[in-house]
Order: sequence, then C-alpha cells, then structure tokens
Amino acid sequence: MKNARLITNIIATALLGCMFFLAITSMANDSVTMDEKAHLPAGYSYLTQKDMRLNPEHPPLIKDLAALPLLFIKNINFPSDIRAWQQDINGQWEFGDYFLFQSNNPTDKMIFWARIPMVLVLMVLGFYIFKWAKQLFGKKAALLSLFLFCFSPTFLAHGRLITTDVGAAAGIFIATYYFLKALQEPISRNIWLAGIAFGIAQLCKFSVILLIPFFVVLSFVYWFLKLGNLKQIVKTFFLIMIIGFVVIWPLYQYHVLNYPAQKQQTDAQLYLKDYPGFIKNPIIWASDKPILRPYAQYFTGLLMVFHRAAFGHTTYFMGEVSNLGWKKYFPIVYSIKAPLTFHILSLVTVIYILKSIIYSKKKCSQKIQEWIKTHFNEFAMLTFIAIYWASSLISSLNIGVRHLLPTLPFIFVLIGGTIAKLLKKPNLKLKTFILGVLIAYQAFSVVSVYPHFLAYFNEIVGGPNNGHVFTVDSNLDWGQDLRRLEKWTEEYLPAGKQIYVDYFGGSNPEYYLKEKYVRWECTNQEQDFPKNNYLAISATFLQSGRGIPIPQLEHPAFCYVWLDKHQLVEKIGYSIFVYYIY
Repeated sequence: MKNARLITNIIATALLGCMFFLAITSMANDSVTMDEKAHLPAGYSYLTQKDMRLNPEHPPLIKDLAALPLLFIKNINFPSDIRAWQQDINGQWEFGDYFLFQSNNPTDKMIFWARIPMVLVLMVLGFYIFKWAKQLFGKKAALLSLFLFCFSPTFLAHGRLITTDVGAAAGIFIATYYFLKALQEPISRNIWLAGIAFGIAQLCKFSVILLIPFFVVLSFVYWFLKLGNLKQIVKTFFLIMIIGFVVIWPLYQYHVLNYPAQKQQTDAQLYLKDYPGFIKNPIIWASDKPILRPYAQYFTGLLMVFHRAAFGHTTYFMGEVSNLGWKKYFPIVYSIKAPLTFHILSLVTVIYILKSIIYSKKKCSQKIQEWIKTHFNEFAMLTFIAIYWASSLISSLNIGVRHLLPTLPFIFVLIGGTIAKLLKKPNLKLKTFILGVLIAYQAFSVVSVYPHFLAYFNEIVGGPNNGHVFTVDSNLDWGQDLRRLEKWTEEYLPAGKQIYVDYFGGSNPEYYLKEKYVRWECTNQEQDFPKNNYLAISATFLQSGRGIPIPQLEHPAFCYVWLDKHQLVEKIGYSIFVYYIY
C-alpha cells in the first residue's frame, strides 16, 4: 500500500516537473505579450507606489505575484514623472511601454523572472487537480487527470505568461473544492478554508464572480435533495461569502493607500459613466471614504469588466472581422485548440455519465436525483461547466480559448474518474493499450509544437501552420515572436536593409530591431511600399486585413489581400509572416 502510494506520488511529481520544465524553457525567447505589457508594470506600481490607478479592470493578486521578483532586481527605474502616470485615466498601455522599453530597465530579465510566479501558480493548480481526483476516484484517476493538465497546450501556453487566466482557473477550482467540503461537512475549519479560498479567488480575476451564483445553485440543490439542513446550508453559504469579502479588503486597502482619494473618485466617475445612477452612485460616493475605498475600487473594476464583455472586442474569425462576437466562436475554437485525445476521452466520459443515469430502473426525474445524490461532486463540476459555457456563449468578448480555462480542470477530473472506472475487466489489457496509445499521442502532439504552445492547433485543421486561417489574437498571435523576428533579421536580412513591420503585441519593435525597423500599417497603400524590401506582419493584423468586416464595423477592408501575389519568405513562430515585396 505504501509502495503504491509512493509510486503514485513519484509519477505525479514527475508529471508536474515535466510541465515546469516545458513552461520555463519554452518562455525563454518569448517577447512581451499583449496583456503582459499592462499587467507587469501595473503590478510593480502597486507594490512600490501603493497606488492602483493602472489596470483596475483586473484584481491585483496575480499582478502582485508577478511583480514580486522585480523587487530584488536593482536599479529599476519607475517613470513617475510621465503624463501616463500623473494625468491620464488608466494610461496603462503608454505607461507599460515607457516602463518596459524607454526607462533603461532590463526588460527581458524582468519579464523572465516575473513569469516564474505564474508557473508556480500553475503548479499549485496541478497539485489540487491531483489531490481532488485522488480523493474522489483513486490513484489511476488522479494520474490521468494530472497528465491531461500537464500536457494541455492551453495551460502550457498561458501558465507561463503574466496574465490572470490561469490564476482564475486555479481560484475557481480550489474555491469549489473547499466550498463542497464545507457544504458536506460544515465544521469551522472547512468554512474558514472555503471563505479564504473564495476571497483569494475573487482577487485573481473578476470573472470569478460567477462563483456566487454557482454556489447558490449548489446550495439549493443540496437542500432540495435533502442532503443537508436548510438552516445550516444558509449559514455556511453566508459565512463563506462574508469571510471571502473580508479577505478582499486588506489587499485592496494596501493598493489604495497612496492613490489620491479625489483621483480615485474622478476615475470611477469616468469608468462608470455608462451605468445608471443607482448602480454607480454608491460606488462613486464610497471612493473617497477611508474604510470603503478598497471595496469601491473592487466594484469599479468589476463593473468595468461587465461593460467590456457587453461591448465586445474587434477580432478576426474564420474569414470575418467583428466586434459583436459569434455564437459559434467558442465551440469551434475549443474543438480545434484542444488535443484530439482530450476530445475522445471527453466523449467517452459524457457517454458514460449519460449511460449511468439512463440505465437506472427508476423514473427519469428519480434517476437524475439519485445520480446527483450519489455523485454530488461530479454534479457540481458539470454545473460549473454549464454555467461558465453559457456565460461565454452570450458574451461578445471573443478573444481566445484562454477564457475557457476555468472549465478545464473540472473536465480533467471528470475524465480521469470515468476512465479509471472503465479500466476494469473485461478486456482490461485492450483498454489499457488503447489508453496508452491515446496518452502517448497527446504527449507527442503537444510537445511537437515546443516552444510555440500558444500556437497549438490539433490535427483536425492541420496543426499550427493552418491555425491563422481560423482564428488569431491570443489563440495564435499575442506578440510573442518579436524577439525571434529580431534573430531572423540578424541572420537573413541583407546588410544595410530595413524591414517594414506591422506588429501586434505588447513588445516594442523599435526596441529590438533598432535602426532596421520601419513602421507599416494596414491603412497604407500598396503602391507606397518600396519594391525589393521585406514586410513582416503579425497574423492578427494580416488576417484582419484580409477578412470581411461586418457592415456596421468601421474597419479597413481587404487592405492586405494584395500580399497574396507576393512571396512568403518565412513564418516566425507561426505568428509573424515575412513577405518579400518585389
């Protein structure tokens, strides 16, 4: 027994070690990506200035963790005298560019060390996936669930970047784990752990607010099925909520210590100007009240995210350009960005769960109730997946499969549990062999794109080489390959030549390419491009300049169709296309 437990733990440690190695080594040559340009400078400003005027639309915890290693790097210059800091309302992009590329700071060193805490958050999530799956379904299920996580291209891609998506996934998963423990065993320790986990989750990303309706649904169903006492369930729920929102206060309090109260209030007025008075006025009123300012800042950011989700983001998808989103966006992107093994095992899991409900001898409603009673943890996971997918499908914010990350840990555990149940006689050897082949195939499929995990697409669409035909932005091109373009120019650009660049991302082309760099934009005319020169275009801008804009969108149409008649010289890391214009 002890030997089996030891072997299981060794394999789990090896899987997490492999993921850690892949994440750390693959990020070494990645440039600053889009959101990192805002997140890291903002986090550094929070820790050193105690002022949250930048990037309030994301809670501070993940940004704080990323900025923490920078406190140990000497001679970092903080540009507190520029307009973006002193006068602008949330001048995060200009400030980020100045902080990273125009202040004589060691940009690449800062970015590398700031990403290390992000990978550690990834490791914590992996630990809890293994822990929960093992408690529910045993060792085999835990190892399979952990494998699917460690060889998930989306987690490998985003878990090493200074963004809030993986933090949100970890916060939601861990908070749900402790909430269910408190619901099923409402002792003080479990309630405190659930409340603290809920509060920490709220400090990761504002989409985590979905935990509140999710926990309400779980509490109601738990009572409805007579699994617990109503009074105790209500008490447990509200104690967790209270503890969670108390946890939020001290971190936000630190972040507004030096944020001038008058500026916080005027900023909030601008951010919330489109909201009705009964929503925004209490927050604006609280923005200069010493005890309430932390909560005013929290709810200001929360409402900013709701506003953005409602109004969308202009992006390219399958030949079209829109800011209104597509109902088919997430289903298609999810189907082509996840490995085929994952899809096969997901299908087996769905069939198994439906079969376990349908083949009961009781009436339909009784079948469902009986299954939920005996599988409440699995029901909770499926419920969150349904709630999160529903909210994603009605959102106009279609910028990447990364927004579905919070659902994946639950799916990994459900798959692990189902497959572990199926690995029994008869045909055990055949089942084990098939599973082994599928696991090996996923590992090969994912590792084969190293170090370009962000550009992973499965074999349905022909892999990463064809990904740009379907979708771009954070699914493929977030600006991560600029340093690789710099290396290409050093090796292949003829001496004395310049390269014209239309770059999408968080880096600064002039910082890396220096005198070789000439800016080019989609709105420029084909006839203005000097012949016999190179043009490098990010996939996001290239496809946006080829796609068909929706009628009501003001967007330059077909401005890069003319490149189809010119030679594609090189594709840099799948995200930057280099043409020779003759």
